[in-house]
Amino acid sequence: MKGIVMTTAGSPDVLQLQDLPAPQIQQPREILVRLKAAGVNPIDTKLRSRGTFYPEEMPAILGCDGAGIVEAVGSEVRKFKPGDEVYFCHGGLGKKGTGNYAELAVVDERFVAAKPSSLSFAEAAAAPLVLITAWEALYHRGRLTAGQKVLIHAGAGGVGHVAIQLAKIKGAEVCTTVGGADKARLVRQLGADEPILYKQTDFVQATLNWTAGKGVDLAFDTVGGKTFFDTCGAVRIYGDIVTILEPNSSVGNLKVARQRNLRVGLELMLTPMLEEDIALQEQQAEILQECATWIDKGKLKIHLNQTFPLSKAALAHQTLETGSMTGKIALTIG
Repeated sequence: MKGIVMTTAGSPDVLQLQDLPAPQIQQPREILVRLKAAGVNPIDTKLRSRGTFYPEEMPAILGCDGAGIVEAVGSEVRKFKPGDEVYFCHGGLGKKGTGNYAELAVVDERFVAAKPSSLSFAEAAAAPLVLITAWEALYHRGRLTAGQKVLIHAGAGGVGHVAIQLAKIKGAEVCTTVGGADKARLVRQLGADEPILYKQTDFVQATLNWTAGKGVDLAFDTVGGKTFFDTCGAVRIYGDIVTILEPNSSVGNLKVARQRNLRVGLELMLTPMLEEDIALQEQQAEILQECATWIDKGKLKIHLNQTFPLSKAALAHQTLETGSMTGKIALTIG
C-alpha cells in the first residue's frame, strides 16, 4: 500500500510517500479499513516536529482520524461487515502498525462508528478528534446544561466550530472569539449568539457585558497561553473553565481563578488511546455514533476548509501551521 512515513522528527519535508506492506488483521475483533480520507490535526504537526509518543517504534505513520470502507473483518467482529462505511479516531501517535495517512488501516471494531451517510469521506475524516474533544470538554469536564452561558475561544477553528454546535444542541447560549468579520459570519451561521472580534475588543470585558457583569457559566479555551489565564476573569464565581492546552505558569497564574473559586478542567481526548483503556475508547466511539445521528439529522455540521491528496501531506501540514485556519483540513486517499 501507499503511505506517508515519518522517519525522523522535523519540518513537513520529513513526511515521505512510500510503498509499505499492507497491515493485517491480528486480533478477532479487528477490521481492515480501506481509507478514503484522513483528518489533519494540530497533534499531527506537533508529533511530526517534536517526535511521537513512541520514539522507539519509528518510523511512524501519523493521522489519528480516518474514514473509509471496511474491507475485511476478524472472526469475532459483530458490528461491521465488508462494504460498511466507517469513521474513527485511533492510531497515528507513533505506535507501530497504526496511523491513517495511508491506504489501509487495521482498527478494533469497538473504537469505530458508522460514518454519517450525509458526509463525504473527507468531511467524515475531518470530524472525529474535534467532535470527541468538544464533547468531552463541554459535556464531561464542563458539565454544560441547558440555559447556561458559555464562552468558546476560536469558534471558527476545528474544535471551536463543532463546540458551538454541541453547546447549542445542549440548549446553551454561546459567545465566541473570532479574528475577523468573515469568521463572525460563519460562527453566527453555526448558531453562536455573540461573536467577539478579539483583535478589536477586550474579550473579557465583552463577555462580562454580554452576561450583565456576571461572567459565563463555562469557558472553553482552545488557544492556551495568556488567553487561558485572562479567560478566568470572564467566568462567573463558582463557574468552570476547561482547556485543551497545558496551562503555562510562565505567562500567568491562577490567582483570579482561585479568587473566583473556579473549577478548572483539563481535556485531552488522546488519554484513552495512550492508556490503552478499551472501555474509554468504546465510549468515544459511542460519542461518534451519537454525533453521526445528529449530523444526518442536520443538527451538526462539519466545516471542511481544504483537502489535499495523500501525496501532499507535507503541504497540508504547512498550511495548518500557518495558523488562523477556519474549520478543518483532510487528506483524500485513492
